[in-house]
Amino acid sequence: MKRLIKGLREFKTNYFSTHTELFEQLAHGQKPRVLFISCSDSRVDPNLITQTDIGELFVIRNAGNIIPPYGAANGGEGAAVEYAIHALGIEQIVVCGHSHCGAMKGLLQLDKLQEDMPLVHDWLKHAEATRRLIKENYKTYQTEELLEIAIAENVLTQIENLRTYPVVHSRMYQGKLKIYGWIYHIETGEVLAYDPESHSYVHPQSQLGEYDPLDGPVAGEFTVSHAPPPPIACDFPHRQHYEVVNSADNGGLQGSSSISWLPPEQAERIYRGSNGRK
Repeated sequence: MKRLIKGLREFKTNYFSTHTELFEQLAHGQKPRVLFISCSDSRVDPNLITQTDIGELFVIRNAGNIIPPYGAANGGEGAAVEYAIHALGIEQIVVCGHSHCGAMKGLLQLDKLQEDMPLVHDWLKHAEATRRLIKENYKTYQTEELLEIAIAENVLTQIENLRTYPVVHSRMYQGKLKIYGWIYHIETGEVLAYDPESHSYVHPQSQLGEYDPLDGPVAGEFTVSHAPPPPIACDFPHRQHYEVVNSADNGGLQGSSSISWLPPEQAERIYRGSNGRK
């Protein structure tokens, strides 16, 4: 608590005093451009990893970055989604999972949680679609590999859950809303983004309009190779294996300010933050 109080003092003295104009603007209302759904894990900070300023992200955080399907629960997640889209006019949603997710570890051994953490058990039941998909379609994988798969599949499950909300369904039908799936790797600081065309997780820069894949992978980029997928009744990635490309000689990102779903300045901050560029 002493550290928190010291932080409050430093915030008021150092940060607030040098950003008074920003806070005066924020006092008149918020205008975030992105709804960012992430885990409550203390190692995940949406504004830090995207290098965005206060007021730019509307954030929902909970154990496992879970959005229960419409009508499944009366919690704050659905209300926050509805408010973000209808009241704030947000047109972009990012669902961000992360490596070493404790919630996904719990999901993989759900029965063991019921006695000691019944509320956690009940909450993770909202990710039953992820658990069942993993159990029935990834029987040959174990421990860390299985956790990696669960994290990746859960992001996509939550995107599907979002689509059950009337306001989301309507705006997507009008072409006024886009949803993106990310995975943040704590140990490397890298972010992978789901590519619905290749059904794989790729480096976010590869989804920029002016990215030329012939330029080769970006330094530190994750490339994706697939093992033969088991048959599953969904159009999701079945298994991703991530390798870091360490070559510092490759370019790959050109015109980082050109992107269709974010304002140029914010896009630059987000993608600069995800790959460490300054």
